[in-house]
Amino acid sequence: MKICLLAGLLLVLGAAPAGAQGEPQLPALPNSAEISLKVERDGALTVVEAVSVPSEATMTRRIPLRTAAPRDRDRIIGIRDVAIEGAGNAELTDDEFTVKLKGGTSIVRYTVDGAVAEADGLTRVSWQLAGGWDARLELVRASFAAPAIPNAVTCYAGPETSRAHCATAQIAHSGLTRFSQQNLAPGQRMEISVELPGGTVPANARLEPSKTFAGAFVLTAPVGWAWGGFALVLIAAAVGLALLRRRDRHPGDALPVRLLTGKAFSSPDGVLPGQVGTVLSGRADAVDLAATVVDLAVRNYLWVSEVPGELTTWRLVRRNPPDEQLTTYERAVFDLLLPGESESVLLSEIQSARIGVESVRGALDDSVVERRWYSRLPGRLPRAGLRICLYGLFLTVLLALTVGYAQLGLIVIATGAVLAVAARWLPVRTGAGVVLHRRLLGVREALLATKAADVPKLEREVLLSRALPYALALGEQERWVAGFAELKGPPKIYWYGKEDDGEVPIARVSDFTAALVGTFAATRQGRAWRPE
Repeated sequence: MKICLLAGLLLVLGAAPAGAQGEPQLPALPNSAEISLKVERDGALTVVEAVSVPSEATMTRRIPLRTAAPRDRDRIIGIRDVAIEGAGNAELTDDEFTVKLKGGTSIVRYTVDGAVAEADGLTRVSWQLAGGWDARLELVRASFAAPAIPNAVTCYAGPETSRAHCATAQIAHSGLTRFSQQNLAPGQRMEISVELPGGTVPANARLEPSKTFAGAFVLTAPVGWAWGGFALVLIAAAVGLALLRRRDRHPGDALPVRLLTGKAFSSPDGVLPGQVGTVLSGRADAVDLAATVVDLAVRNYLWVSEVPGELTTWRLVRRNPPDEQLTTYERAVFDLLLPGESESVLLSEIQSARIGVESVRGALDDSVVERRWYSRLPGRLPRAGLRICLYGLFLTVLLALTVGYAQLGLIVIATGAVLAVAARWLPVRTGAGVVLHRRLLGVREALLATKAADVPKLEREVLLSRALPYALALGEQERWVAGFAELKGPPKIYWYGKEDDGEVPIARVSDFTAALVGTFAATRQGRAWRPE
């Protein structure tokens, strides 16, 4: 009797599946399966399984649609076009395909997407013929058909980590590949891999980052495009920064400027003497504060008088109250000199009170920003970059714990870091400030080129006084005053006099400006302009 059963089993094992090219033959043994696989031209894998289930029993198979792959990735399988002939049903979710069969023979049909991969110039088709069954399989036989004859086949059977080969895995002369395996315990798998010539069918293997913390940082195509975009923006920003720095360091040659328009003196773009230092060098000093005081006197807000005595000193007297014509910066300087209802102040009293440019620097900086010659953006970028880094850190953690693509958060962090670092090299001077810089150079050239004797007599007094604060701010006040002092009939200084009503030589104005600068900075007697 045993000999007969053995002979029957050998007969079953040796027979080829009748429907190898399409329909599998029905299983001859209980708890067995006959499977037909066919790779379609579009890369889809058509599967037909004929499964024999003992009467009064059930068999359930669960196929995971997301399985672990190397490098923190998951392999994603798609199953569609499911149909069952016989006693059973199927359930398809995003993560699992479940088949439940009752006693008898059932045929399960479905199509698999994602079983074909391209690697090393070969097309590789991988699939588990058996796996996830909750019952023992006495025999599994399968046939595999493809548009091309396989180069090689591999088949493993047993537990998931087992590398034991199947009982049969061979390529027939017709190109049909056959597999068989006996005695698979519940949960054990039978897994095949077939190598076809490269390009036989389109690859459709789909890999996604695994749903783990490490998988969230996997470099995917969208993340790669984002990094590429970041790199392009970074390169463009670096080129732009280099151009801005070059423009700021080498603003260009001086632009021609006329000191007199008609009979009135006009400064380029309405720049004030106290703003000249900031526009040229980015920082105001005692010379700029002194130039502002002289300008207030020239505009009849102050009267300057020499005080008789062994040591010459000067008194600043309120001539007109500050009005809406003064900027915030100029009003701050006026209030420092004559606070409240004060009518006059000696230079020595200003020095003893230790009033300096720092006390009004904020208002001066605001004035050049309001005129859009300078920008506060470089000063704000480090704080903005730090906030962006914190947002990026939060986004990175959020993405890593939810949908993945955590490297997008890293890109945000990198953006914030670049902003914070690049702010150190970003010029604060704007395009308008660069143009004004060149015009101020033109003012200096015009001052040097002006000969007092060539100025019409009726215009000398206006030009001498109105241009003096700018000459002081540009370091040319001594040369400017000396040119007019050498005239036979030098113009009068309408805002300067002596308390004893004595005559004041025009050259004394240079002594006053030098003393005024020294009042605000004892170690500075003036500032010689240097190109940046």
